[in-house]
Amino acid sequence: MTSMLRGALLCAGLVSMPALAVPAVQWESVWRYEHADTGVAGQKAEIPAYDQATDTLWVAGVKGIDVLNASTGTLVRHIDLSDLGDVNSVAIRNGVAAVAVAAPDHTQPGAVQLFDSTSYARTDLIRVGALPDMVTFTPDGSRLLVANEGERAVMTDPTSFDPAGSVSIIDMASRTVVATAGFAGVTGADSVRLFPGKTADVDLEPEYIAVSPDGTKAFVSLQEANAVGILDLATNRFTEVKSLGAKDYSLPGNGIDPSDKDGVVAVRNVPVLGMYMPDSMAAYSVAGQTYFVTANEGDTRDEDVRVKDLILDPTAFPDAAELKKDKNLGRLTVSPFDGVNADGKHEALYSYGARSFSIRDENGDLVFDSGDDFERILGDRFPDIFDDGRSDNKGPEPEGIALLEIGGRTLAFIGFERTLEKLATAVIAIYDITDPRQAQFLDLIVSPGDLAPEGLVTFSRGGQSFLAVASEGSDTTSLFRINLVPEPGSMALALTAIGLLGVMRRKG
Repeated sequence: MTSMLRGALLCAGLVSMPALAVPAVQWESVWRYEHADTGVAGQKAEIPAYDQATDTLWVAGVKGIDVLNASTGTLVRHIDLSDLGDVNSVAIRNGVAAVAVAAPDHTQPGAVQLFDSTSYARTDLIRVGALPDMVTFTPDGSRLLVANEGERAVMTDPTSFDPAGSVSIIDMASRTVVATAGFAGVTGADSVRLFPGKTADVDLEPEYIAVSPDGTKAFVSLQEANAVGILDLATNRFTEVKSLGAKDYSLPGNGIDPSDKDGVVAVRNVPVLGMYMPDSMAAYSVAGQTYFVTANEGDTRDEDVRVKDLILDPTAFPDAAELKKDKNLGRLTVSPFDGVNADGKHEALYSYGARSFSIRDENGDLVFDSGDDFERILGDRFPDIFDDGRSDNKGPEPEGIALLEIGGRTLAFIGFERTLEKLATAVIAIYDITDPRQAQFLDLIVSPGDLAPEGLVTFSRGGQSFLAVASEGSDTTSLFRINLVPEPGSMALALTAIGLLGVMRRKG
């Protein structure tokens, strides 16, 4: 409703103006591209970026970039970057495409390759930190931020070489790295979840970056550490690393299905804690306040164990024998070193991921979590085909996230890595997050032929809004058109307001 209509009702003394009902959302599939058709062995579909100047989608996929016509879904060209290493991410702003490329030895410095997005010509090659995993521009395009994940050489060997994680900050005027933000000495960095025997300066691994709409700070997900780093873009330094805490699955509305051997999707409360461990993130602003949204996937360094293989503290778990049965918690994968007391027994169980999406304020404090929505809704909608085989291990794995402003609302799209694998079908949840403290579920996008959505991006063109999804399981990219449909009650209220406004005008 416009401010004029709102004012008309208030002046008439008829209503104290409640928030408008959340509108319904409509989506439709526009096209799908199968990256196998590119003809490049090993080419994947992972992260998409939209270029408004050329109406193209650039899809990062290990061997290079597939540039697609965003209107038709046809291949414009493949850009081969195999000479540099593995392509992990792409971002586009102001006619410049930036591609993050890991070195063949991922413990060595990687690079960002810049392109002219119109001519496709390579321009600058900028060396950054080890394993650049994600790249994004600041809102004004003046700087480019690179998440250098810095994974150790051998995931299963914590003694193998472990390069430092960091964020490279590139000035786009000079095309140079002006700062590399690390974690040594940062407030809170040594207090978050670190691998035993490791220190924050090497153990923290930036996964994803969300920049505040005003460009003053960036929020960096540190997935395995269950933390977020807050980066001050005035000083180019991290001001704080903050633990994201744990979600209590014993509380109402926070249930999970912990077993893949119970034959059903049975969401229930259990004495387990979930570490949020977000993958992708996005930031937005409401009434001048910044919030960031996280897809709480969870991740391990291959250190996870099953509950049935642990020694549970008898005081904390007097019913340990029952809990360890496969139909209960026995199959659930949890951390072997979190929640252990001085006697070497687990007095708390910490599982990976929160099976949800969350909204936090700019200080990292939680203002909303979707609770057990995902497993409950998926189980209700698809009782016979939802993949119960992942119940013991992070559930549907919310991974990709993208936001869209449309019709005065802000929508969040959350892609699930694991849902309808039996049917090779992707699922993306849609929420209205206009009010960050009262986000509401709207619908599911169900996309046969796609599997394991990895990267999502939204854009608007010609008065229409779209969502592009790159799915790494099927190596496909799909485009969906998104529309809002006002609820009948909201439309009636708006029409009443128009009528009242007309009466007031006639009386004037």
